[in-house]
Amino acid sequence: MTDPDPRSRPDADPLHAAEPAASDAPILPARRRVRLGRILRLVATALVLVLAAAAAAFVWSYYVTAPWTRDGQVRVQVASVAPQVSGQIVELRVTDNQTVRQGDILYRIDPFDYEVAIASAEAELKNREADLQVKRTQAQRREQLTTLSTSVEEKQQYEGTAKIAEAALDSAKAQLSQAKINLARTEVRSPVNGRVTNLLLRNGDYATKGTVNVAVIDTDSFWIDGYFEETKMPHIRVGDRAEAVLMGFGESLRGTVESVTLGISTANAAPSTQGLPSVNPVYTWVRLAQRVPVRIRIDHVPEGITLVAGMTCTVSLGEAGLRGRDWLLTAWARLRDQGRRPPREN
Repeated sequence: MTDPDPRSRPDADPLHAAEPAASDAPILPARRRVRLGRILRLVATALVLVLAAAAAAFVWSYYVTAPWTRDGQVRVQVASVAPQVSGQIVELRVTDNQTVRQGDILYRIDPFDYEVAIASAEAELKNREADLQVKRTQAQRREQLTTLSTSVEEKQQYEGTAKIAEAALDSAKAQLSQAKINLARTEVRSPVNGRVTNLLLRNGDYATKGTVNVAVIDTDSFWIDGYFEETKMPHIRVGDRAEAVLMGFGESLRGTVESVTLGISTANAAPSTQGLPSVNPVYTWVRLAQRVPVRIRIDHVPEGITLVAGMTCTVSLGEAGLRGRDWLLTAWARLRDQGRRPPREN
């Protein structure tokens, strides 16, 4: 039998029919929120991975290929001054670390022996001049005589004697010039503009010819040697812009790559028995990159910085090296500032 009145069935009750619709309504938005949360987490994870990969690629490029190095050093030429004559030092005109100009007198050697040498050379010169005059007169007189009064052999003999006297006169002139030069060399002068360093001389010391006794730092010859890893050499070119930051100073020196060394020493090139090369049999699995010296000409030194040979510095070349250096310095400054901040109070 069929129920004549469908409304009499319990499931046909409007109140009972509305309950499933009311319970299903909040389920769909909750599932959507869960799916949306999963998608956001996946996107955030992917974004972090992308950023980490980019940072790793940048760090790899900067540390392995970008032309920069912390292994830089200030270099300078040192003029080693040695006297060209020997003698006792009678006047020392400089002190240690004194600034000198090219041509300034460093010290004077006792000139007495060299003044005597000049007087002796002048006397010898006069003697040779007089002797030459006599020999020439004799030769001219014999030349005017006929073969009845003198022989051809005698004429040739007197002519040769005159030439010997002329050569002796030239030798006396050379000796006089040498004596004057030696007297001038008793005043030992600075060959460069610079500063005297490690001075150990004093008045009364004996200066030996050819023995170095004064060192002058050439202040016009400062340059920087940057020792770059061989993996960075493809990015280094002569003429590249360079910046160097000295340890202990904030401002940087500007310069230009002047040259690149074409060879470094190797232990395997040492000769052994029968002149054969001595090859080291030890081979490590992890090989360190060789360092190649790059010479950098200094174009600008900021005020307040005094260059000292032997100072260490960080050198960056080209745009890539400078950008990487700036990024590294910025990151280091942020970490340093965070370390200086006071801890938060709970």
